[in-house]
Amino acid sequence: MEKGKIGVQTENIFPIIKKFLYSEQEIFIRELVSNAVDASKKLKKLASLGTFKGELGDLSIEVIANPEKNELTIKDRGVGMSATEVKKYINQIAFSGAKEFVEKFQKEDDKEQLIGNFGLGFYSAFMVSSEVTILSKSFNPKAKGVKWVCDGTTEFSMEEYDKEDRGTEIILKLNDDAKEFTEKTRLQNILNRFCRFLPIPVKLEGEQINETDPIWIKQPTDLKDTDYQEFYKKIYPFSEPPLFWIHLNVDYPFNLTGILYFPKLKSNFEPSKNKIQLYSRQVFVTDHVEGVVPDFLTYLHGVIDSPDIPLNVSRSYLQGDPNVKKINNHITKKVADKLSELFKADRKAYEEKWSDIGVFVKYGIISEPKFEERAKNIVLLKNIEGAHFTTEELKTKIADIQTDKNKKLIFIYTDNPEGQHTYIEAAKKYNYEVIEVDRIIDQHFISHLERKEENVSFVRVDADTPDKLVEKEDNAESVLNKDEEEKLKKIFEDNIQEKEMNASVRSLSPEDEPVKLVKPEWERRMKEMAAQQGGMDVLGGMPDKNHLVINANHPIMGKVLVEPSAEKQKEIISYLYDLALLSQNELKGEKLSSFLKKSLNLIK
Repeated sequence: MEKGKIGVQTENIFPIIKKFLYSEQEIFIRELVSNAVDASKKLKKLASLGTFKGELGDLSIEVIANPEKNELTIKDRGVGMSATEVKKYINQIAFSGAKEFVEKFQKEDDKEQLIGNFGLGFYSAFMVSSEVTILSKSFNPKAKGVKWVCDGTTEFSMEEYDKEDRGTEIILKLNDDAKEFTEKTRLQNILNRFCRFLPIPVKLEGEQINETDPIWIKQPTDLKDTDYQEFYKKIYPFSEPPLFWIHLNVDYPFNLTGILYFPKLKSNFEPSKNKIQLYSRQVFVTDHVEGVVPDFLTYLHGVIDSPDIPLNVSRSYLQGDPNVKKINNHITKKVADKLSELFKADRKAYEEKWSDIGVFVKYGIISEPKFEERAKNIVLLKNIEGAHFTTEELKTKIADIQTDKNKKLIFIYTDNPEGQHTYIEAAKKYNYEVIEVDRIIDQHFISHLERKEENVSFVRVDADTPDKLVEKEDNAESVLNKDEEEKLKKIFEDNIQEKEMNASVRSLSPEDEPVKLVKPEWERRMKEMAAQQGGMDVLGGMPDKNHLVINANHPIMGKVLVEPSAEKQKEIISYLYDLALLSQNELKGEKLSSFLKKSLNLIK
């Protein structure tokens, strides 16, 4: 048996670090400014411990562009480095100076938030630079300045340098294709994205670009509603004011701060993700928060900040990290608790917000079992008059009238109140409670409730004639005998002559429409499912059928049967069928024009 160590040549590894360590070139600015922030925070920490006894002075970090020389400088007045420290933290790639500092100076109950990993962060500079120079001087009064230069190979030079003040300057000689990073507007955009809320002042051309004390790191008790609203307006300047918000503030068993806002949705709701910004110690990480935030809440707005999430995250990291899972679960719980609190404290105000928050609640119930357990009693169903009910409240309300012969509760709904108005009016005559669904999510929510609630079925108001929406044992008697019903059916089929029409004669109320087109619930749902799956026809190529129900008890049917003129009979049948099509919004084009002409002739 032979044992040994794998050899890694720095000549091979260095280009890989430069090219593949980061997905976006502009990240190098975030990394270098973050290092400068760490250096400044370390000095403040040492001053608080009495290790540094000098004057802190202005700790602002300066970003200085020099387009003439094609150079970019990031300058701080933090702890600085001695020659020994440069060798340790720069020449040994990925050695974490932050980690060593924490271990040396921190107590468990006094944790300073440091961004960390100076080595890797620094080397991001070589993605855009042909040469990088470090000018640094330690805060130690006896220390001498040091100059370190590297052209992007594994070769470097280091010498003593006469630097007046403590701190570090990183000077980048930019590549020709990276000149954009000397443009003020470009730098402002990058700094505003990544460094907007860093805890140490960051200046570009003497102007501070960041807010060092953002609202989410403050205690909720120290904030007013106006503070939350103004912050929202600041990060989403063109949005309507939020409905409400949740302030996250956890320090055990993980660290998490942030604010989640529930936005006001437009009636034609089109989900827009990537509105939550993820930070790590006030440094922007990403606005793709899948994994950190439950999927059903990724449409919320706001910020989340956790030191337990590193600056450079991948999707696989977020999916596998136990701290991220804990954060995800905590956010789920906090949102459910907030919604329950709103529901109990002011039911009316909760109902007024329901059209906006309902989509989040329903999506959460469908996708997150833990959320469903907490939120199932605060989900609302709205009837066409605008009254709201919990599922249990509605079940109690409709139990007497909408329980079918199989002891199943039938929830009757409409997804197009105007288009299905005639069907709704017919259902009202039976004293049915018709609820309104108007979002794409509702179709999935309906199916979910049917799986969870053993004795509940949802039926759209046009799925059948009103007497059959809730099937009972007793049926109305027909004024026609069997032979007359068969004759009537044949008359309709002969005169309409549509391949995809299925006609049936039923004994309805004389006050119901003479003919009605219905769309059986199961068939319609299967068609919708096929459409959602990219057109795959789960019914084996079955075309859409028009199911025509002929009301045997309507007075006009007796006249149809005895009409001696075949032409007149056809005219009546055609007109009745057009009326049925019209009630389903299916009378269009040439057919609609023909119907209008017939209607004018009738008036004449």
